[in-house]
Amino acid sequence: MTARVRKLPAAAPGTAVRARRSLGARLAERAGGGLVRLFLIAVALFWLVPTVGLLLASLRSPSDMSASGWWTVLQKPSRLTFESYRKLLENGDITHSLLNTVLITVPATALVVAIGSLAGYAFAWMEFPGRDWWFVGVVGLLVVPVQVALIPLAELFGRIGLFGTVLGVVLFHTGFGLPFAVFLLRNFFAEIPRELLEAARLDGAGELRLFARVVLPLGGPAIASLGIFQFLWVWNDMLVALVFTKSGTQPITVALQTQVRQFGNNIDVLAPGAFLSMVIPLAVFFAFQRQFVSGVMAGAVK
Repeated sequence: MTARVRKLPAAAPGTAVRARRSLGARLAERAGGGLVRLFLIAVALFWLVPTVGLLLASLRSPSDMSASGWWTVLQKPSRLTFESYRKLLENGDITHSLLNTVLITVPATALVVAIGSLAGYAFAWMEFPGRDWWFVGVVGLLVVPVQVALIPLAELFGRIGLFGTVLGVVLFHTGFGLPFAVFLLRNFFAEIPRELLEAARLDGAGELRLFARVVLPLGGPAIASLGIFQFLWVWNDMLVALVFTKSGTQPITVALQTQVRQFGNNIDVLAPGAFLSMVIPLAVFFAFQRQFVSGVMAGAVK
């Protein structure tokens, strides 16, 4: 009598691969469906609640704000008014501080982008003595906190006449923004194919022409992301402005803090001023978010 051997069914292709996958990987694959997207949308909407609340509060009268919360306006939207924004434009301290914010943010952003682009190209493609050590030193400056330099630079600016001026704040933000700018742009520029640069040199292009005609157009995403990052940091800064500015050179962040300290119930000026100071950087970020993400991701890894 011959023993009968029962054949097992052949395993489906890919079964062994799926079996070797971890439980976390399989859960992550299944979690990428519509429920996760709905959850992320809900989180994003919840994150925007303070912004919407500040907008609605800025469109209400002071009596309504003292009587009830901003969410009650959804029942009577006809009571919204732009009277608070009219008072804001009539407040000379707020409008002047908003102008100071622009005068500080735009030059500080432009200087960091310009100097960082030139330095990043030099560290990536130019040969000079101690290039790698200089770059290590620049990267090391990334870990220096701003608080360490507040008192020494305040004393230095006081001796040379820059303390309390817009120029002093611009120089401070430029100096602390350059290490990250050089690090980001150097890594991005190093990814440019060497053959492309050599072909431009064979055509007679010098370093400046090569930088302007080849490197800058290719480095657009990284430069845009750097500009957005620097703009947001300088616009929202309060610590440096609180230390280095005076009454006539204060940006909007310090001016609003002064309004809270002097007039605690001046909500009809504080709410629209706070929303205006917040919506401008938000608009800039959402307008260039693709360039910001692509530039940071491309420059972070060589």
